[in-house]
Amino acid sequence: MDFQKRSNQALTVNPNTVNGKSVDIAITTHGSDWYWAVCAVMALATFTFIGLAIMKPRSHRIFHYITAAVTMVAAIAYFSMGSNLGWTPIDVEFQRSASIVRGINREIFYVRYIDWFITTPLLLMDLLLTAGMPWPTILFVILVDEVMIVTGLVGALVRSSYKWGYFTFGCVALLYILWHLVWESRRNASLIGADVGRAFLICGSLTTILWICYPIAWGVCEGGNVIAPDSEAVFYGVLDLLAKPVFGALLIWGHRGIDPSRLGLRIHDYALDDAVRESKHGAAPHDGVTNGHGTNGAAPHDDVTNGHGTNGAQTTV
Repeated sequence: MDFQKRSNQALTVNPNTVNGKSVDIAITTHGSDWYWAVCAVMALATFTFIGLAIMKPRSHRIFHYITAAVTMVAAIAYFSMGSNLGWTPIDVEFQRSASIVRGINREIFYVRYIDWFITTPLLLMDLLLTAGMPWPTILFVILVDEVMIVTGLVGALVRSSYKWGYFTFGCVALLYILWHLVWESRRNASLIGADVGRAFLICGSLTTILWICYPIAWGVCEGGNVIAPDSEAVFYGVLDLLAKPVFGALLIWGHRGIDPSRLGLRIHDYALDDAVRESKHGAAPHDGVTNGHGTNGAAPHDDVTNGHGTNGAQTTV
């Protein structure tokens, strides 16, 4: 059996042509192989996080589920890019003479931005919930994050110098998010406890450093057409591996001894509620002895009562 014939055939099955238009600057089989490798890591991380979640009570699984959702979506995005799908050809602003970036148009993976539009809010939820931030703050930071991703996508799809205007909007949004992580959220996490503060500091610092690198990658890839699409695959792939599965592993490890209720997350599991279980089995809710009529709207107390019950309260002896 010829191994080469059985190797990656993605670019043969899905060639560099979309809607009748070919692209000059695109990934090679090496880039596709890398995307497949990242896809495999993301998928493995997803199953690992779900497996770890099963070992926890259902009310303690929120961070496992959020983190698993991040890597699951990323795995699908990398599957698409490894298959040479989810892209469109865009004319470059800067035509280079180097052979690896020579041409009129470049392959822009819009599926990458779909991934980020879904996963970056989830990553921020992981961090902001860890910090115990109120929901209005979380929702606004997520909105700013989505502005950052959408402006990055629009900029990547623009061929003229106006793309840098969208790039600027995205960078301003990123600066606000980073300020929140470095100052506001970090300070709030420290107030909850040393263990919470430590977990947030590790994961928040990693996110801050990595997210600063994404605009640099955008500038030399979609923006400036400086490096080849294969190098773009490695640049973004390494960042995503660190920002998602590695981040998720550190976050779950940091939460190993933290009860979600300390963060303001009071998640009720009715299957474990004593009152629900007793009601289901027809057991009496209390052991108290009463004398006379029951109360209206209140359960009997453990102490002995005398006389008629009152509306919502009892007279105790």
